[in-house]
Amino acid sequence: SQNTLKTIRESLMISKIELARKANISPFTIARIENGMPCRKDTKRKIILALGYKISDKNQVFGD
Repeated sequence: SQNTLKTIRESLMISKIELARKANISPFTIARIENGMPCRKDTKRKIILALGYKISDKNQVFGD
């Protein structure tokens, strides 16, 4: 599934490591998701909140 995570993260000037720390997941996971790999709903939720978005904005980030 196409996601705009990298675009959004870069527009907020947040590094993968910083986002990973805020979301309490590994930078490796962030990299995998940015490369289009699937992830669990729970992981998506953590990332969305870490970016400062609301859960209802999930389609803006994950487009699915």
